[in-house]
Amino acid sequence: MLDPVLLRTFLAVAETRSFTRAAAQLGLSQPTVSQQVRKLESAAGRILIARDTRVVTLTDNGDAMTGFARTILSAHTAAESYFSGSAMSGRLRFGAADDLAATQLPRILRHFRQLYPQINLELTVNNSVPLYRQLKAGRLDLIFIKQIPDANDGALPEQGQVVRRDRLVWVAEEKTLIDPEGPVPLIVYQAPSISRQMAIDALESAGRTWRITCNTREVNGMLAAVRAGIGVAPYPHTLIPDDLVRVSDAVGLPPIGDVDFTLLSNPAAPAEAVQALSAAIHGRALARTNA
Repeated sequence: MLDPVLLRTFLAVAETRSFTRAAAQLGLSQPTVSQQVRKLESAAGRILIARDTRVVTLTDNGDAMTGFARTILSAHTAAESYFSGSAMSGRLRFGAADDLAATQLPRILRHFRQLYPQINLELTVNNSVPLYRQLKAGRLDLIFIKQIPDANDGALPEQGQVVRRDRLVWVAEEKTLIDPEGPVPLIVYQAPSISRQMAIDALESAGRTWRITCNTREVNGMLAAVRAGIGVAPYPHTLIPDDLVRVSDAVGLPPIGDVDFTLLSNPAAPAEAVQALSAAIHGRALARTNA
């Protein structure tokens, strides 16, 4: 039998691609994380993680174990909920950043509602900064947003609980042409927006001029403009749709920087429900892994 504790640790390493970040996420020491992964490998009789001095990658058996682990842990959570005799109820006001809500989050929320059907889940989708303001005003209980790692920019003065770290990159339709000498055509969210500000800061730091060709409130508008070929957009690397491409470094656009997908909660919110949804988001993949 595969120990759920070992499976949770393995999933944390698989999703963060880091023993250090997995240890911080789980509240364990790094040696404990390494030991638990070795125990799971021993129980499975397979090498699951290939390690070298720079990167952590999954073997083919590790990829297979990832799927099994999510299925096993999902069933384990459902069984605990069913037999606990303490079904949660009430209201949970949840906010998610637009581009995060457009990926695998709907599947996670459907699963959460199946586990806790008596919780009235109210979803708000917006940009990260407005969601943070709603949380601090007491209008939301839990938010899932993007933040600049280890930054305090005034708009988001506190760091949330990191689910995973990603890179913002430039994306475009494959045939979009970028003049290396001309202004960069930008497709961005309306201010205030973290990805918008990071993109503009990166261009100005590199001495590149820019012009906004599309100013949108939501991710579908941004992706429609990118697909129309009217410019490039800053976008999380792991969330790039299959029909769009990362702009080649040969074009000369500067790197934008890392972004954290984080959870922040309202101290006055129903703690048990917040913890349950946070665990559901932590425990299931939100996107493709970095390539």
